[in-house]
Amino acid sequence: MTGYYPEGRLITTAENISAMQSMSSLTDAYHEGKILEGRAVVCDSAHNLIVDLGIMKGIIPREEGAIGIREGTVRDIAVISRVNRPVCFVITDFTKNESGKTVAVLSRRLAQERCMHEYVENLVPGDVIDAKITHLDSFGAFADIGCGIVSLLPIDSISVSRIDHPRERFSVGMEIKAIVKSFENGRISLTHKELLGTWEENVSRFEIGETVAGIIRSVEDYGAFVELAPNLAGLAEMKDNIKAGQQASVYIKNIIPSRMKIKLIIIDTFDYEYQPGTPEYFFQGNHMDKFRYSPPSSDKIIETDFSALQSYEPVLLGI
Repeated sequence: MTGYYPEGRLITTAENISAMQSMSSLTDAYHEGKILEGRAVVCDSAHNLIVDLGIMKGIIPREEGAIGIREGTVRDIAVISRVNRPVCFVITDFTKNESGKTVAVLSRRLAQERCMHEYVENLVPGDVIDAKITHLDSFGAFADIGCGIVSLLPIDSISVSRIDHPRERFSVGMEIKAIVKSFENGRISLTHKELLGTWEENVSRFEIGETVAGIIRSVEDYGAFVELAPNLAGLAEMKDNIKAGQQASVYIKNIIPSRMKIKLIIIDTFDYEYQPGTPEYFFQGNHMDKFRYSPPSSDKIIETDFSALQSYEPVLLGI
């Protein structure tokens, strides 16, 4: 993979800090076309971003704020929402402001175009990439996959265990890994659950007779589904006065690999405002061809075959 990452990764690096030490170093970065990062401090009434470069201010003109702003395919919120956050850019010029001070003219759009051509357009289904959560909605999470280029991670691709909202797994600003699933209708679709381990990998952490922590995900007439891990849930016998979202202490009554079943008994429940932590990944590689969640002994096959998914030319999401 190339050195393109979600915004915020470069800003504290020695190379980025060094580039902003003097006018000479900024001029060198300008001539070399380096992609740098600085913190956007203001978005003015014309939607130009003002960026703190240390020794001077930089300005990203509205139409240079993101790919698609000029064409109208991306909304101005993509620029406005960057205030008080790191933004990537290349320096395109130096000019004087009304007070006679030198100001750097910047382009985030050009940095994104380079990221698209040199990195994003070369991705294929199954590639494992760095991503950073930028926004959560009821249907999924939006994630920066490089230089502020945003892709969608649908809610049903976040984990095997079902959730009501992505905030149960992620928080804005969280850095995660994701897998390129496909380029659907020209838009990049990500998945995440395949990184969280197979049924066997997850269940190997539990033993019959243990009492462990869980989260009640749903309550049905025949029992309650309790999440033991993001990719593992079991069915508990019904208990009075329980509800979805509660924390639970559960006794593991039985584990049946051939049916991918875990039988549980709820010992106790309590209300708790859960705060998601950084995901724990079983898969550590850079590419995954196929993921089979179900164990070999199971008649039911649950798998993702990335090699069978087609790719299309990616474009930016208009958010």
